[in-house]
Amino acid sequence: MPKPQVLVLIDWYKPHYKAGGPVRSLVNLVEHLHQELDFHILTGDRDYTATAASTGLLRDQWTAQDKGEHVWYASPEGRNAKQWKALLNERAWDVVYINGMWSRWSSLLPLWLLRGTKQRRIVAVRGMLASGVMQQKNALKRAVLQVLRISGCFKGVEFQATNAEEVEDVKRWIGRDAVVHLVPNLGRKLERSAPLPIAKQPGELRLVSVGRIAQEKNTLFAIERLKGLTGNIHFDLYGTVYDETYWQRCQAAIAELPPNVRVQWHGEVAPDQVPEVLAAAHVVFMPSVGENFGHSMLEALSVGRPLLISDRTPWRELERQQAGWDIPLDRPERFEEILRGVVGMGEEDFAEWLHGAFALGSRSLRAEDAKSQYLRLFRS
Repeated sequence: MPKPQVLVLIDWYKPHYKAGGPVRSLVNLVEHLHQELDFHILTGDRDYTATAASTGLLRDQWTAQDKGEHVWYASPEGRNAKQWKALLNERAWDVVYINGMWSRWSSLLPLWLLRGTKQRRIVAVRGMLASGVMQQKNALKRAVLQVLRISGCFKGVEFQATNAEEVEDVKRWIGRDAVVHLVPNLGRKLERSAPLPIAKQPGELRLVSVGRIAQEKNTLFAIERLKGLTGNIHFDLYGTVYDETYWQRCQAAIAELPPNVRVQWHGEVAPDQVPEVLAAAHVVFMPSVGENFGHSMLEALSVGRPLLISDRTPWRELERQQAGWDIPLDRPERFEEILRGVVGMGEEDFAEWLHGAFALGSRSLRAEDAKSQYLRLFRS
């Protein structure tokens, strides 16, 4: 039986990684399903926020990658409607898999070019209809959605959501009659049998955040929660600065922290270094305004690091599982209370949270059920 032919459109793909979750989602999907599906990936030739193409890439042609997937790294001059139409019509694709909602090249143009056709189209919304995201440039996004609806771009299109909240987001913004498949993201393949060890003394706490320095990641909120803490506190920030003005506000908040609290920004971190970066901290502190999945959160759990996050992610009821804490953002005092409690923990008490986090991560990384759901999605 021939493999289903899947054409994927996404703004970034490996070796690029700075855009975070959507890229990681697709890399994991290919890693798990490359033996069952034939992936062709149409993407850009440079990383998120980069102004030049990555070195060593063959551009504007299909290139075979390590999992057998074929990737077309489009140059700026090679990104045009004529080229996109040719690639969309290059063969009888079983599925055109569109990642995201707002990209000119990976979302809007393919939806426009394929309107009125019988080509099967699935849009993975990747959290881009979440309330926190829709509040940004709200009027423009509403207008774009209205144009897409009126022009028939959504007619016959199916959507993929990765959690129940995202299903409702699609129903709200696309239409109550939208066809939505609930299929969770896949994590990396399980590699460990025990949490990575870390020493923990009362009066010390190492925190880490791996994600963009941006309003939607709530970096400033996290920094402000540290102001009243006692003890030796260190907070490491990894990720791209998305908004320089927002980062200046974060820096001003850092300057107001007491001497016992240190916050250090390290810039981007390569994907293969993420587990090591997470394992160097006691707790992952990422109170984002919304995540449709949260790959760095799952990676933290997979090395045995508890999470301190908002209640706007799929990672819920963490405290009951001794895997961390998911707190409403309108309760900043609760975040501070948790931080004070973890600062006071010693080796024995903290070990229970390490094992609880690792147990949840291990359960989540056993991906056979999610893998089967993806195969049904692409083969149906």
